[in-house]
Amino acid sequence: MNDELHVVLGAGQIGSRLSKLLLAKGHRVRVVQRSNPSASVPNLEHVSGDVTDLAFAEQATRGAAVVYDCMNPPYHRWPELLLPMGRGAVHGAARAGAKLVALDCLYMYGRPNGPLAEDAPLAPCSKKGVLRVELANMRLTAHRRGDVRVAIGRASDFFGANLQYSAWGDRFFQRILAGKAAECTGDPDMPHAYTYADDVARGLVTLGERSDALGRVWHLPTNPAESTRSLAKKLGAALGLDVKMTRVPKVLLRGIGLFDPFMREVAEMTYQWEVPFALDDSAFRRTFGYGATPVSEQIAATAAWARSRFGVGAGEPAFAK
Repeated sequence: MNDELHVVLGAGQIGSRLSKLLLAKGHRVRVVQRSNPSASVPNLEHVSGDVTDLAFAEQATRGAAVVYDCMNPPYHRWPELLLPMGRGAVHGAARAGAKLVALDCLYMYGRPNGPLAEDAPLAPCSKKGVLRVELANMRLTAHRRGDVRVAIGRASDFFGANLQYSAWGDRFFQRILAGKAAECTGDPDMPHAYTYADDVARGLVTLGERSDALGRVWHLPTNPAESTRSLAKKLGAALGLDVKMTRVPKVLLRGIGLFDPFMREVAEMTYQWEVPFALDDSAFRRTFGYGATPVSEQIAATAAWARSRFGVGAGEPAFAK
């Protein structure tokens, strides 16, 4: 039993995976979330509160060896919450004397003209990308000042089982299981890197374990880019389906956005599917000795989850149910 306390800020699609991995390694784990906490299991503690309150952030992270910032407010609340939440995580980790491992995305790079490596220019072309530049600068500046030891792990759009905010969420499965075309917010035939959610959690654990991870940005393990259509067809085949895809026009996203603030914010991110969008994870693989889960294994695990989640038998034509 490892007596170290690891604090996970955020109980969403990555935080929940991360806490399970940390428990499996024998750590004590405290999960901090805004909503009411779930039932506890041995060595797992849940705390609810607002990390933008610095006094609460300090209390919630007290005693931690590593703090993982996996918080991600809804898109339309980023201007209000993203930086204050990140500031709370930095403050709590600094006061605890803990390492801070922060999950990040790729929005700060803007529209790429080749595979994105960690030293790619920061040229955001979206409001959310500008905020992500500010957040990364705040974290790395705190590290350079000696306030807190920081490692940042960046991932592309998530792929995998049980995702809420993803192109591969329940809506994707509900449509293909009903015999409808899956939707893509850009060109479904454009190469696009998707990062397996389980690899995101595993990569964050690695960054928390290794002292040579500190003080810089890492691109988490991600397989070579392939088209969204190709990945959807592979997942469909594992479910016994011939999946079709349709492109959601940007004008339609903007129209829906008049009534749905989340979809209004999605519209400005469609540039990621308008050009090849590839991620260079070679620094991580070279330093830590492993890469992304093979696509075939990702597909098999995600299909198995979908069969259980939606009550579909292996190889059974799901839309016939």
